[in-house]
Amino acid sequence: MAITVEPHPRFKGIYCVTFEDNSKKLATRNLAPGHTVYGERLIKYRDAEYRSWDPFRSKLAAAIMKGLETVPIEPGLKVLYLGAASGTTASHVSDIVDERGHVYCVEFAHRSIRELVENVCAYRPNMSPILADARLPEHYATLVGKVDTVYCDIAQPEQARILADNADMFLLPKRWIMLAVKAQSIDVTKEPTEVYEQEINTLKTRGFRIEQVAHLEPYDKAHAMIVTQKTR
Repeated sequence: MAITVEPHPRFKGIYCVTFEDNSKKLATRNLAPGHTVYGERLIKYRDAEYRSWDPFRSKLAAAIMKGLETVPIEPGLKVLYLGAASGTTASHVSDIVDERGHVYCVEFAHRSIRELVENVCAYRPNMSPILADARLPEHYATLVGKVDTVYCDIAQPEQARILADNADMFLLPKRWIMLAVKAQSIDVTKEPTEVYEQEINTLKTRGFRIEQVAHLEPYDKAHAMIVTQKTR
């Protein structure tokens, strides 16, 4: 059986690959042909190159595999990515929004952003690396314009508050945010479900309508993806 690549039935800019053994994986069309980011498999199909998207390495891919119904990241959109690290998921977001969109990548760790710049952003003109603390969005306000989506994956207490602060400054009206909640980064003494509810309540009080909560096991233990829409 030959490899086939088909558009995802629901999400623009995301693809489904069927391999020779009939196994299936997510993929994105490679905006930097010939370059990998984290050792992912490159797939040549017809006139394009695709990157296999590993849900064990990417919480966004894990959430899609766990039945996420809304992915507010599409071709042409502008995304503020908080906690971009070395670029594993951010590079797939770059693929999805393509050359018409843009990804503003905020990262606090010097080593991670160096890897992000050298291995990812150097080959992708639609990514802007920003060395900054996501808790202080005013420090990079001049570098980021209004965006369609804010995606947050930070290992900090008060993740929802930090995300809401950034959304207040950068998110367009009635647009979307995605929060990858790391329960143990917030409170190791509480059950993950308690932590999720705490973060959800914070987002509600800040003017967001909860669309869906996807638990990421078995891909990530004690993690959930929360998708919400700004109500004003």
